[in-house]
Amino acid sequence: MSYYMRVLQYAKKYKKEIFLTILLNILVVIFSLFSITILIPTLKIIFKNTVEVTEAIPYTGLASLKDYLESQLNYFITTQSLTLGKSGVLMRILIFAASMFFLKNLFRYLAAISMAFIQIGVERDLRNDMHTKILQLPTRYFNDQRKGDIIAKMTTDITEIQWALLGSFQRLVQDPLMIVLTLTTMIILSPQLTGFVVVFIPIMGLLINRIGNTLKKPSMAAKEAMGRLLSHVDEHITGLPIIKSYVAEKRASQHFQQTNEGYFRSMLSMFRRRELSSPMSEFMGSIIIITIMWYGSQLILNTGQLEPEVFITYIALFYQIIAPAKNISNAIFDIKRAESSGERIFALLDAPDDMQDKDGAFAKKSFDTALVLKDVCFSYEEKQVINNISLTIPKGQQIALVGQSGSGKTTISSLINRFFDVSSGAITIDGINYKDLKIKSLRKIIGYISQDAILFHDTIKNNLLLAKPNATEAEIIAAAKAANAHDFILETPLGYETNIGEGGAKLSGGQRQRLTIARAILKDPPILVLDEATSALDSESEKLVQEALEKIMEHRTSIVIAHRLSTIKNSDRIIVMREGNIIEEGTHQELFEQNGAYRKLVDLQNL
Repeated sequence: MSYYMRVLQYAKKYKKEIFLTILLNILVVIFSLFSITILIPTLKIIFKNTVEVTEAIPYTGLASLKDYLESQLNYFITTQSLTLGKSGVLMRILIFAASMFFLKNLFRYLAAISMAFIQIGVERDLRNDMHTKILQLPTRYFNDQRKGDIIAKMTTDITEIQWALLGSFQRLVQDPLMIVLTLTTMIILSPQLTGFVVVFIPIMGLLINRIGNTLKKPSMAAKEAMGRLLSHVDEHITGLPIIKSYVAEKRASQHFQQTNEGYFRSMLSMFRRRELSSPMSEFMGSIIIITIMWYGSQLILNTGQLEPEVFITYIALFYQIIAPAKNISNAIFDIKRAESSGERIFALLDAPDDMQDKDGAFAKKSFDTALVLKDVCFSYEEKQVINNISLTIPKGQQIALVGQSGSGKTTISSLINRFFDVSSGAITIDGINYKDLKIKSLRKIIGYISQDAILFHDTIKNNLLLAKPNATEAEIIAAAKAANAHDFILETPLGYETNIGEGGAKLSGGQRQRLTIARAILKDPPILVLDEATSALDSESEKLVQEALEKIMEHRTSIVIAHRLSTIKNSDRIIVMREGNIIEEGTHQELFEQNGAYRKLVDLQNL
């Protein structure tokens, strides 16, 4: 129940709506009871079983409440019959009954609308918090996560929370109240019969709750299987050209079907348990009804302690309890099932974020002297990937990082962007430790262009405005021109208002990369980090992108990770890395003449 209570914490902000929902549910219960107990005077008139009372007895306490109510009813029927006749009294009673049914259903509708506002609001708030958490978490958190599983948490799991956990809240408010007030009315009508009900209902509840405890495990397995299913779909759509190229459709289909089979079995196991509650509660209810009918008939026929119309009303009231009892049992099942969704959602919300501003961190708005890495080490999953690197990058210099794949180049760029924190050592900017600065202020003075041109399913203009939301149209066009992107933008159907599709799918690789460069130009950062920005381009696109990069790197401090060495010949310094270490350092000419690792890389590319 811990996750259920945490979800309910989200409902605190809806105090007015909760109070209104509870009030409306109370009214639903009250008018439901009125609409049933109106059977007694109706049946009294039909059965001609009204004792003539010309003077009602006074109220003397709870012990004589039944006699008092019966006296008042008989007095009402007697006095009204003198002026309206039995048919006239019956018509008034039936009109009153119709009014009770109308008010009951009106308040039930209003209660449902009020509860829906709370449910949908909590769903919205949970999803907002999850999305905010995703944006806050360090990038390495997602290295071990399936994208489809995260999407499942934000969709199916939250829907389960909204439908099951929050939906059960109304049932756990209205239905227990219905049971308590109905039982109270039944006790007033016949304490003897009610004794049977009080004995059997807890037994039924305990049996159903015991089955509910077995639901959580298959429910969790079903949620995890759904996450894997969504991951498969995402991977297969993204990698469809590769799957088709390797004629791997059958293998991909088998992987999906295996996961889908696991989801099928988990859901089947869960539904078997859930659906057991309905026949069980119905069977238990039928046993109670049979017992009540037998005992009630004894009270009517043998002892005369119960009147037929009261007994019929009593049976109707008992049926009024069966539905709430079933609802409570179903609510228990839903809570058990949705607990697994709550656990998955809060596993994300509670994920530790070790990339937070420390107390006393301050903002930095400029870059003045140098960026320094001092004895920097970084480990990932107990494997050290950067080993005691020291590097000084003065303002205005262009530094290139080269080396084989896995040498640590991209890790260095991630550390400079502070996507990760160093395991030991320190990175300073203008002599200030990175950890003493507010992360967002640091990233505002660093521009980052990755190998993969990351764009969003939006217009060209909105993709550029990500860098500077308040940029003018003139600034946007100037940035696009500097990135050699303005001409091809004008050739698109709507120019800057053209939607480029998911990930920029409507553009070529070179066009996408030039848009990311235009975005960085619009940001106008003093430090620029380029992670193999031209490695995936053809020669013509590379030339256009390289020209754009040279423009943006002018008068800026640049850290360039290069795969094609021809693009970094003119760098002020070239850093050669191997297995997390700096093995050579110098200009292109100096390193070429050393005839070392860099010379071998150059010779290999010339080949």
